[in-house]
Amino acid sequence: MSIFRAYDIRGIAGKDLGNEIAEKIGKAFATYVGGGEIIVGYDARISSPELKEAVINGLVSAGCDVVDIGMVPTPLVYFSVSHFKKDGGIMITGSHNPPEYNGFKLLRGDKTLYGEEIQDLRRIIESGRFSEGSGNVKEKNVIRGYQNYILKRVKLGKKLKIVIDCGNGAAGPVAVNLFENFGCKVIPLYCEPDGNFPNHHPDPTVDETLD
Repeated sequence: MSIFRAYDIRGIAGKDLGNEIAEKIGKAFATYVGGGEIIVGYDARISSPELKEAVINGLVSAGCDVVDIGMVPTPLVYFSVSHFKKDGGIMITGSHNPPEYNGFKLLRGDKTLYGEEIQDLRRIIESGRFSEGSGNVKEKNVIRGYQNYILKRVKLGKKLKIVIDCGNGAAGPVAVNLFENFGCKVIPLYCEPDGNFPNHHPDPTVDETLD
């Protein structure tokens, strides 16, 4: 089964997705977008940091500059690309899949790649014809800026008492701190990032997740 799906690139880490293909994905994406500055973030999965390094290596070797925003929930990559007016973004995430899976969500500008656009990346990889260059990498913490952006635009009518279950994903530290800054009483459940997802499957559509 191809890892190049309709809306993302996805497979089993270490089997379908390893460092070699991750680096090629970075090269193909840089070739596809024609350079520029790319936001890169990753989720809490065990395989994500290594895949992030590989895809960054591919990006910079094909001429893109990279802004590494670290471990973040997926929406922060979308926010960062738009808010900081970057040329694209890559989020390393297995989404709602079991721990052994991982993948890549890709944006050109603030538009998500899907369908034939993802197949274009596959075709670039198969051709072996990549752009060449020497990009730079810098790190940026975007979490505080994101929280301030939300806090300035959203006002709560009253302080709330809320339970947040982050399923040991990357959203935990961001969500808890954000709602505490709103003045809410927060009861956190499984808000410590752990790529083994020891408490429940990371899929909110599964009924057992609510047990």
